[in-house]
Amino acid sequence: MRLFSILAFGTLMLPLAARANDPNSYAQPDQVRVTHLDLDLAIDFPRKQLDGQATLTLDWQNPKAQSLVLDTRDLKIARVEALAADGKATGLKYILSPRDKQLGSKLTIATPKRPAQVRIVYTTSPEASGLQWLTPAQTADKKLPFMFSQSESIHARSWVPLQDSPAIRFTYDARVTAPKDVRVVMSAINDAKHPLDGKFAFDQPHPIPSYLLAIAAGDLAVKETGPRSAVYAEPSVVDKAAHEFEDTEKLIAATEQLYGPYAWGRYDILVLPPSFPFGGMENPNMTFATPTVLVGDKSLVSLVSHELAHSWSGNLVTSAAWRDIWLNEGFTTYVQGRITEAVYGNALADEEALLSARALQKSIGAMAANAQKLAPDPRGIGADDALSDVAYDKGSWFLRTLEQRFGRERFDAYLKGYFHHFAFQSITTEQMLDYMKPNLVEKYPGKMGWDEVRAWVYGEGIPKGAPLPDSPRFNTIDRERSDFLAGKLAAGKLDAKGWNTQEWMYFLDRLPDAPPLAKMQQLDAAWHLTGTPNAEIGMRWYSHAIAAGDKAVWNAAAEHMTRIGRIYLTTPLYKAFAKTPEGLAFAEQVYARARAGYHPLTQQVVESVFASAKTAHK
Repeated sequence: MRLFSILAFGTLMLPLAARANDPNSYAQPDQVRVTHLDLDLAIDFPRKQLDGQATLTLDWQNPKAQSLVLDTRDLKIARVEALAADGKATGLKYILSPRDKQLGSKLTIATPKRPAQVRIVYTTSPEASGLQWLTPAQTADKKLPFMFSQSESIHARSWVPLQDSPAIRFTYDARVTAPKDVRVVMSAINDAKHPLDGKFAFDQPHPIPSYLLAIAAGDLAVKETGPRSAVYAEPSVVDKAAHEFEDTEKLIAATEQLYGPYAWGRYDILVLPPSFPFGGMENPNMTFATPTVLVGDKSLVSLVSHELAHSWSGNLVTSAAWRDIWLNEGFTTYVQGRITEAVYGNALADEEALLSARALQKSIGAMAANAQKLAPDPRGIGADDALSDVAYDKGSWFLRTLEQRFGRERFDAYLKGYFHHFAFQSITTEQMLDYMKPNLVEKYPGKMGWDEVRAWVYGEGIPKGAPLPDSPRFNTIDRERSDFLAGKLAAGKLDAKGWNTQEWMYFLDRLPDAPPLAKMQQLDAAWHLTGTPNAEIGMRWYSHAIAAGDKAVWNAAAEHMTRIGRIYLTTPLYKAFAKTPEGLAFAEQVYARARAGYHPLTQQVVESVFASAKTAHK
């Protein structure tokens, strides 16, 4: 990246090293910071676009600054204006730079008078990376079109021109127009009784980073799950979702007991169509969730525990850069375990911790050295790259280690104080460590050395002696799996009738990467895994069966891949097929049918799998 850039209208920007800004954003918060966003949007389903007007309230950090630099991606800018105190608008000159594949286009606005507000009138692209548009046929009820956003990591810039960095927090209000009968929700307080009259208004009084800006619109019904929680979903899904998430209020109360009051007022959940690319997204006040967790037995509601936990770790205290994302995800995964333990018991919490730890132990050695660090060198680490199992699972493992060393009572008090101290701030790893050293490590000497703390944060791999919980049921499953593979135990004799989802996941996760075909056929005959409605089990089953060479599962695997757009549950099947030329050809046929229903992020991941496979097969 060049250190200097000269604008067409003559302003010399400061060197990048001097600005020390987010490498994944063009913004210059040392010059000026956005403090409030006033947003007007019109949803145009036929054109698959948002017609927008974003008014930014500015806090000028440098009294000699000459420009406002914003992040955009594929936005069509109609005009840019400065707004005076009396509302009078004055046109401003601007430059929209050529598109960078990763960062989008820098929007540089000449602001020699440093106005208090700047308004940008714009239109999004139908191909906006942060939006997905679904036809009625691609929804559950097939009546109305659907649209939803996914702003994390750096995709908010594809639907709003802003400073798209987690270091910059702003409040916002919005007015949205939509076709009648369509309900619009955002990452703000939502009114479950709002009439479907095509006009919606929202207010988010707490400062949030741009990746938590969210919107969705479609045929949505609402069902209350508690005095401050509700489920939003398509009418045919809402009852099932409300049953699955009926413990939401218990989860909120359990977290408050541990870490202090819930700061956001309401906690609602939006169940999206199956094309949602992630398990959940912690948008403030309105978690976006995948329907793949609706399995009927609450066995996957740890997703709600995770997204709720973000209300403290991530939304309340936020990583200042994507390099520091483990401060969001590692802390949240730890808190998720504590919530699960409080509401559903130690056994389930320990099983989930072991599942993630064992998976990380298996995968971390194949990662690049820098990617194995909680706080990696930011060079070569893209915003999306930082969201890896290391951030989630090594981060939470580190916090479990701290809990064990210092004792739960002391560590709980420390963590509650940490959330209070940094509330509504974006911080770096180094700021977190500067707080931890006097408030935990030095406060209770002899429990854990500072060099050991730094080894967890800046070192590669998993430190030796990292503690793991014990799970008697998992130990039994290990023995049964070993006996089954050795031919000492028939598939039908596995004591699997009472296994929960996590136990099936553990059994399948620790099968050989390419198990014997006969063993897979025996498992399927005994337990009818092909065609399972449980997507977590299905992903693992199909991946192993494909690797074993069982063509009898191909069509059922294709149905799974077509029905589900969640990256984590779909990509492993594409990878399994892509290992052979015949499988790759089949996967490409499946993708041709499924692509229109996938989110742009899922499309990007699958197409990269194909590109790598074709190179390998040459």
